[in-house]
Amino acid sequence: MMLKDRYGNELSTASTAARDAYVRGVDSLMAATAGTDTAFADAIAADEGFALAHISLARAKQLLGRGHEAKAPRARALELAAGTTPREQSHIAIFDKILTGQGEAALEAIREHCRSWPRDAMALAPATSVFGLIGFSGKVGREVEQLALLEPFEQHYGDDWWYRTQLAFAQIELGRLDEGARNIDAALAAFPQSAHGAHIRGHLFYELGEREAGLAFLADWMKDYPRDGLMHCHNNWHLALWSMETGRHADAWRIYDEALRPGAAWGPQVNVATDCPAFLLRAEMAGQERKPELWRELAEYSARWFGRPGLSFVDMHTVLAYAMAGDDEKLAAFGDSPRGAAGDMVPPMARGFTAFARGDYKTAIEEIEPLLATHERLGGSRAQRDLLEYVVTTAKLHTGQRDEARRHIEARRPHNARSGGFPLAGL
Repeated sequence: MMLKDRYGNELSTASTAARDAYVRGVDSLMAATAGTDTAFADAIAADEGFALAHISLARAKQLLGRGHEAKAPRARALELAAGTTPREQSHIAIFDKILTGQGEAALEAIREHCRSWPRDAMALAPATSVFGLIGFSGKVGREVEQLALLEPFEQHYGDDWWYRTQLAFAQIELGRLDEGARNIDAALAAFPQSAHGAHIRGHLFYELGEREAGLAFLADWMKDYPRDGLMHCHNNWHLALWSMETGRHADAWRIYDEALRPGAAWGPQVNVATDCPAFLLRAEMAGQERKPELWRELAEYSARWFGRPGLSFVDMHTVLAYAMAGDDEKLAAFGDSPRGAAGDMVPPMARGFTAFARGDYKTAIEEIEPLLATHERLGGSRAQRDLLEYVVTTAKLHTGQRDEARRHIEARRPHNARSGGFPLAGL
């Protein structure tokens, strides 16, 4: 009898130790606990011929921002694939596509794979969440598509904590907050150490406009979460925002310096390059003074890690950092023909952010406001894309359109209007 993973899928290893380490690794990856790559390395140490452990280690390295370390385990998995089951061969092929930048092909392969093996959660996972293959597809309607993908799997996963976590996030992003609340609370009750679960519960607080409750919940949850956890940087971003928005300015800047800032943050580069500019601009819009040295630091960091356009959500924050740092030379690389699924949105954002940085608020509105109707194409969460909503609102305030600014943001964020207003100076 073959060994099986937690979801009942057969594994091509005869080593119980390898199986157990692999299961720990999958759960760690699904929950964003620390030690994901170590668990998969332990599985390989117990059975060097265990192909899924190799490809999973490669995926973990990619998610941790160490993609250059993924090449060897990916290559070894491909060497071993022929000796595995059809499911494992298909599973390995999916991650090979992901690791080599074939997002659309990987998504189609996942859909096909899950018709035969619907409980292969590790294979389904890359198609979920706001940073997944659908999340970054660049499509209008991708939030609806995300939920439509997940809902049919309820018959296969039932109350599984990972499934409930991802289903909740998809529901919350579409404003189905009551359903999302039931699912994320059930998921956290089943697996309370999940950093993804805590993060998504944080998003529910955000969508409800419950800043004090969100801050209290996430601050308490993060007390025992290690710095090398995948979500350490981003969950601290939420804490920094809520601290700023509730008037705890010193706490907000302390979190930025200790957990978000380049050189201080531990986590994937994508989080540092997106969370830091988003925090700095929100802080400024909330009435804090601009900090040019921090913007220059971010411009240099972005140039190092994301100097070539391609992932539109990251590009949005990269051009923001360049614009606020006044680095026109770097902005030139994000010209009128950028790459990426939503690349057409990047040049007007670059022009709008540049105008905002220079105090030309009329131009900032003209460039950015037309993007708001379809900014879901950029990927990321609604909470992250609120940055664009707030830029337009703040620019309207600066041009004397206070009533229009209030109408604009209240229509976009009705829960905030009912629960304490907006973290924007002058509103």
